[in-house]
Amino acid sequence: MNIFKSHFWYNKSQRNGVFFLAIFVIILQSIIVFGDFFSDDKTDLNSSEVLSFHQQIDSLRAIEVENRKLKIYPFNPNYITDYKGEQLGMSLNEIDRLLAFRKTNKFINSKKEFQQVTKVSDSLLNKISPYFKFPDWVTKRNNSSNSSLRGTKQSVYKKPKPTLTTTDINKATAEDFRTITGIGAAFSERIIKYRTKLQGFSFKSQLNEVWGLEKEVAEKVLSTFNVAEKPIIQKENVNTVTFKELLKNPYIDYNLCKKIFEYRDEVAELQSVSELKKIKDFPLEKYDRIVLYLVAE
Repeated sequence: MNIFKSHFWYNKSQRNGVFFLAIFVIILQSIIVFGDFFSDDKTDLNSSEVLSFHQQIDSLRAIEVENRKLKIYPFNPNYITDYKGEQLGMSLNEIDRLLAFRKTNKFINSKKEFQQVTKVSDSLLNKISPYFKFPDWVTKRNNSSNSSLRGTKQSVYKKPKPTLTTTDINKATAEDFRTITGIGAAFSERIIKYRTKLQGFSFKSQLNEVWGLEKEVAEKVLSTFNVAEKPIIQKENVNTVTFKELLKNPYIDYNLCKKIFEYRDEVAELQSVSELKKIKDFPLEKYDRIVLYLVAE
């Protein structure tokens, strides 16, 4: 009996604690059993607020998908790189064909030529060709060709062919150059502009340096025109010319100009223009053109 009494005998403060604990447990159980923790209101999934929320989510998702898509901007297909070609969906073989073609210093001037060179499929061509951007003179020439083809059933007025006034390439006018098949207004002006830069053609082969002029067309020009008189070129003293003046030489770029000045500083003074050949990596194939504008005094 003493054993049980020792377990159930408490002092006054302990009995009060047990009493309050029992009351707290009863209150807590009553709240759990009889309390209403759930609202009777149910969310209507078809309500305008819910639908509007879903539309916003769908709109944001669509924007994200659109941002992840490859954006293609107008570009010149002649300058497609490996990375650009892969982005456009071209195979490695197709890209290699294009790069090999460009190494021959030829240019693609239409989407038809692009497919002939690269051999891309019709579907890929139709996908990327709307973004092709050729030089303005190429676009005008292609449009003129298309217009002439569409107007074959109509009477087309042909301008009289210009009359040739000289066969000296250094005296020929734009109208003279346009007498050659394949030379239009753009190319005739380009030839004259390059001739001015050179201070006149000293060699017939310099015509091949005109940008974009195909070899076959250049040969037609040279079959009619020749260098009747050598131009009088203003030469610069290689020992006193400034860096900026030397860069005006159409055959000297920045790196070569720097090497010439370094060599000039090394030897103090060039006794002859031919000493330029001693410069390391000097472009000997351009020597006869470079010296047209230089003299050693």
